Amino acid sequence: MRTSRLVAAGVVATLTLLASACRVGPRYRRPAVNVPTEYRGEFSDTARKESLGDERWSAIFRDETLRTLIARALRQNWDVHIAAARVLQARAQLTITRADQFPTVTADASATRARTPASARGDFTLPASTDDTYQLGMNLSWEVDFWGKFRSATEAERANLLAARWAERAVLVSVVSQVAQGYFTLRALDLQLAIARRTLAAREESLRITRVQEQVGAVSMLDVRQAEQLVYTAASIITNTERQITQQENAIRVLLGQNPGPVPRGLPLTEQPEPASVPAGLPSSLLERRPDIRRAEQLLVAANARIGVAKAALFPAITLTAAGGVQSNALSSLLDASAIFWSVSAGLVQRVFDAGRLKATVRLTEAQRLEQLYVYRQTIQEALREVSDALVGYQKTRELRRQLTELVASTADAARLSDIRYRGGVASYLEVLTSQTSFFDAELDLVQARLDEQLALVQLYAALGGGWQP
Repeated sequence: MRTSRLVAAGVVATLTLLASACRVGPRYRRPAVNVPTEYRGEFSDTARKESLGDERWSAIFRDETLRTLIARALRQNWDVHIAAARVLQARAQLTITRADQFPTVTADASATRARTPASARGDFTLPASTDDTYQLGMNLSWEVDFWGKFRSATEAERANLLAARWAERAVLVSVVSQVAQGYFTLRALDLQLAIARRTLAAREESLRITRVQEQVGAVSMLDVRQAEQLVYTAASIITNTERQITQQENAIRVLLGQNPGPVPRGLPLTEQPEPASVPAGLPSSLLERRPDIRRAEQLLVAANARIGVAKAALFPAITLTAAGGVQSNALSSLLDASAIFWSVSAGLVQRVFDAGRLKATVRLTEAQRLEQLYVYRQTIQEALREVSDALVGYQKTRELRRQLTELVASTADAARLSDIRYRGGVASYLEVLTSQTSFFDAELDLVQARLDEQLALVQLYAALGGGWQP
């Protein structure tokens, strides 16, 4: 008996050693990609290793109200919760798949009482009898991972788990970006509303004066109608802006995982702090920082590992089973050495004919890996484009804001001079109408330019992979 146990133990040890040494399927190597040495549209003062994307979002957005809103969104946003649940699913799936590498052990216990009726045999009769049987046993079944099928499957699920984690971080980047953009848009609408209300008050006073002048014959009814046009235009803009503000507040509240309602305000749009510099960093570092690129690579790792699973299915499956325990007719003798029983068996199964199913499965996994390779490279190029677009966008919106600031000053002075000329009787009210309209439009355009500048900064930060850092 001892010799048999030693043989069985030797077989198990040998199979285990072989299983850990043999594996089919390709090993993963990060594919070569064409990454430039610098971004197109990069500022001359940003050609450095540091990157805006390495900064925490609290260092980029310094409005305390905005910080509070972002922190609340990261805790309560439904997309964040959904992404976290998917990470839990991927972790559980990894545990399930990894369990296939280990033996399955079950235990059983039974107690049986059987009665045999009396029976006549020749000249004598066998009396009825009642027999008791007690059994305690354990069973082991194991498919030896000789070809690395289960190890490859585990590698694929581990990569899927990492992909889920990077997908969760991509959601964090998106949420931070959406909340910041929504907040800046709201503050821009607030500023537009303030300008429109101030303009309306001034135009209503101008309309009152014009009506008085028309009553005494100093001006014509045409001047009154033109002054009314200015009032009605400002009033319509106020109504439309109030609608946009309410809808924007509702959108932000949903990002916070809350029902529609008001949103607190912090610094005005004109007082939002600007970063001293916006370094883009090295394009190669984008491969390590951008969550969508890291996710795409992990999906490529998983697809590569599944090739090993498919190739391993082409080879024989080796199974090992064992059973053992104690069995006795008397409970008192159940633990005696004479009650021990055991068995060990090994088997090999090879599929002989499957109409090309297994080979086609290998080709399928290889094609899936090729698809993920293309997705990985495409994701990198899209990321490089987004960074370049954001860099150019931020630079040009800053220039546009400076130009519109000068335009506002110019149109304001032109409106003042037109009003003086009109009061002096050397200009028509049409000139006043045109000047005030140009001034009002320039003010609104400047607000939009300020908003675009803030949005471009948010887009650049997100394009560089910033926002998921704890």
